[in-house]
Amino acid sequence: MDDLNEIIKTISLTMGAAWASGINLYATILVLGGLGVTGNIVLPPGLEILMNPLVIGAAGLMYALEFFADKVPGVDTGWDTVHTFIRIPAGVMLAAGAVGEVNPAVAIAAGLVGGGLATSAHAAKAGTRLMINASPEPVSNWTASVMEDVAVITGVWAALYHPVAFLACLILFILLLAWALPKLWEAVTSFFSFLGRMFNSEKAAESSDTRL
Repeated sequence: MDDLNEIIKTISLTMGAAWASGINLYATILVLGGLGVTGNIVLPPGLEILMNPLVIGAAGLMYALEFFADKVPGVDTGWDTVHTFIRIPAGVMLAAGAVGEVNPAVAIAAGLVGGGLATSAHAAKAGTRLMINASPEPVSNWTASVMEDVAVITGVWAALYHPVAFLACLILFILLLAWALPKLWEAVTSFFSFLGRMFNSEKAAESSDTRL
């Protein structure tokens, strides 16, 4: 029974770290590193580096930058675009490190699953933010950003202290994401098509004025 509980805890930490990194990598590192430093949790060997003061300091600095960038319409989308190449690889590494000292095949499998989960969470966030930016008011950006931070902190906490409940919620998240992503993708492509038509119309109008 104890072995089963340990397996569930490991899976929960692995998937929780990957999922959270796809939304806000720096908050994830701060929570895990902070809990490890204060002795509230014992991190597996692969994640002990998160307790290093340099890592915590760098994560804190980047979290502060993201805190503001994530609330400015347009800037948040640019930030998410750049972080496509940061959050996903980090999700792979965190998931692989969270399984501890095991067979390398297990670590690779965990990294692959974690990378897919981080990609899905990142895609959901970036796509949702792109649609929110279609609205001119900034309140939606602030609300979404705060909710994302709360979700990451709460999710990592739940993954550590309530693994069964977290995994149940994660399964629900995956099912909802499978339903929502096609609709979100359709909305995003429609948005870009609208921008393209608007740009072409302005260009055609400028050309017409030039000929006159």
